[in-house]
Amino acid sequence: MNPSLNELQRIAELEFAAIVADSQLLGEKLRLYITDDSLIDIWVARKRQDRFGFHWERRHLDGTIYRYDNFPDTDWQPVNTYPYHFHDGTQDNVVASPFSSEIRSAFREFLAFAQAKLNG
Repeated sequence: MNPSLNELQRIAELEFAAIVADSQLLGEKLRLYITDDSLIDIWVARKRQDRFGFHWERRHLDGTIYRYDNFPDTDWQPVNTYPYHFHDGTQDNVVASPFSSEIRSAFREFLAFAQAKLNG
């Protein structure tokens, strides 16, 4: 069963308090406000098992975005982890997923990635 947004919110606030300044449930997504004034949006399907997306928006800071999702976009079929794929810095720079396919683990790994980027 997919985790609830409330469960992911607790993980973010407790385990990643060093980078998560605040969080807000916004209908179908969870928004995390990051200490560098960026944000991470989390979407988890309610009906489709294991469908999700994590999007770290940084374009206003340094022009980058990072997104891990498993939307089956046919443009990314050549990626060997398809439909799991990672937008690494830009929308069009798509690479094989460096994260778990299990949502809770992937969420923790994605936030650890963000934390490592912020820590240099």
